[in-house]
Amino acid sequence: MLQDPVHINDALSKFLMIGSGLFWTIAYILILRRGYKDKYYGMPMAALCANVSWEFIFAFVYPHPQPQLYIDYLWLVFDVGILVQYLAYGRSEFPEHLPKKLFYVTFLFTLVYCALTITAMAQEFNDYIGIYAAFAQNLMMSVLFIRMLLKRNSSRGQSGYIALSKMVGTIFPSILFYLYFPNSNLLLLLFCGIFVLDVVYFLLLYAKMKTDGINPWKRI
Repeated sequence: MLQDPVHINDALSKFLMIGSGLFWTIAYILILRRGYKDKYYGMPMAALCANVSWEFIFAFVYPHPQPQLYIDYLWLVFDVGILVQYLAYGRSEFPEHLPKKLFYVTFLFTLVYCALTITAMAQEFNDYIGIYAAFAQNLMMSVLFIRMLLKRNSSRGQSGYIALSKMVGTIFPSILFYLYFPNSNLLLLLFCGIFVLDVVYFLLLYAKMKTDGINPWKRI
């Protein structure tokens, strides 16, 4: 359960929230653009389901205060676009020895399970802001992006700017919630774990693009 937060300057709080919203929005837009150009989805399925669930729950079930509420609405719109890309392009990576209909069944199960888990976490930890769920799924996402790169052995659907936008978009709320909850060892571990994995992902992706003769800074 979250302890009582330490009060911080409201202007600083809004700056960090808006900064997070801005860079994550850039990441979503770049994922959509790269996916359209490469005809590959750019966000791992489990991470996508967790994102869609979190944004829907904290936009409509347990609405966030402003300005985060408006950011949630915007993120949800972009995530629906990424979801459409996954359904359009994801079947090519689904195991060939399994029935194709399981592609949709697996996606639907994961989406429902993520929504139930995030709701249960909010209730269990009395965390109706969704902090624990947000950073736990962000850690999972960081692992899954690395796995996606290694499994594909390709930078298709990905770019260094997506990796950097995700990293910076997570640093902003990490600073915000560290200032609010400086005594939470769990949150601190999540913040540090996400940052380390995001750096690893960027370096692996950068190296892969260089090996493939792709200029990482020209791949938008």
